[in-house]
Amino acid sequence: MKIFYSDPFTFPLPPGHKFPLSKYALLRQRVMESGLAARHPLYLSRAVTDAEVCTVHAPAYWRDFRLGQLREPMMRRIGLPWSPQLVQRTRHSVGGTVEACRAAMRDGCAVNLAGGTHHAFRDYGAGYCVLNDSAVALGVLRAEGACQRALIIDCDVHQGDGTAAIFANDPDVFTFSIHASNNFPFRKQVSRLDIALPDGTDDFAYLKALEQGLQYALEHSRAELAIYLAGADPYRDDRLGRLALSKAGLRERDVLVLSALRQAGIPVAITLAGGYARHIEDTVEIHLQTIMVAETIYPS
Repeated sequence: MKIFYSDPFTFPLPPGHKFPLSKYALLRQRVMESGLAARHPLYLSRAVTDAEVCTVHAPAYWRDFRLGQLREPMMRRIGLPWSPQLVQRTRHSVGGTVEACRAAMRDGCAVNLAGGTHHAFRDYGAGYCVLNDSAVALGVLRAEGACQRALIIDCDVHQGDGTAAIFANDPDVFTFSIHASNNFPFRKQVSRLDIALPDGTDDFAYLKALEQGLQYALEHSRAELAIYLAGADPYRDDRLGRLALSKAGLRERDVLVLSALRQAGIPVAITLAGGYARHIEDTVEIHLQTIMVAETIYPS
């Protein structure tokens, strides 16, 4: 199981900004301390090329963003201040998902310690998401002929609206999002399967809904590859979530998803997606827990 990281490529944020940029470096540190890195190689993510980005995204949007010429209303929608470092970070974060997908196709499972930027649409970004890493990764792999049919399992607390929109007319990509119904984005898109949960949904109700959704998605996707967005933000103490899962419940979520994929023989690339707990250590612990679950299910 290969693990890809891009935390050296950081970007400046104003004081008090809600985006938890430090979680990435903290998580890599915990991966090193836990012994995971001794058993599974860590690789610095490469930067995606312009051609790879434009397998999915509108060339004019990407050009304007990387040159710092995107109009201010579009930058406000992304919610991050533009900088050359943000462009670099974006390239490497998306590159991590591309490489994790390639490694998963070879080895069964791989992890990107970033990614899950599911609010980015073809021609604009939103919600801290500049590029849609899942969509770009599939665009690259499909262009190479490495796979055709894919399943995206989005367990972030927010609906994967950009992903749903990008693949709305693509019968070979099954998008499954399980999320809080009353949370961002407030204008939802239509995934192949959406499970919208009420505020305060607990472990039992969440896991029951997820199990039913997984069964349907696996039966109908005929996938050759899965991308699993293992968001930490369904956690009950997350500042931007509205669900009430415990850490134990989130661990059971990971076991459920990854065991089902392993049993179905579908390789999986794992991305982190969101996580905004009041105490950043909780977010890091939840993400680390996901990787450790993956190791138990994909030990080689």
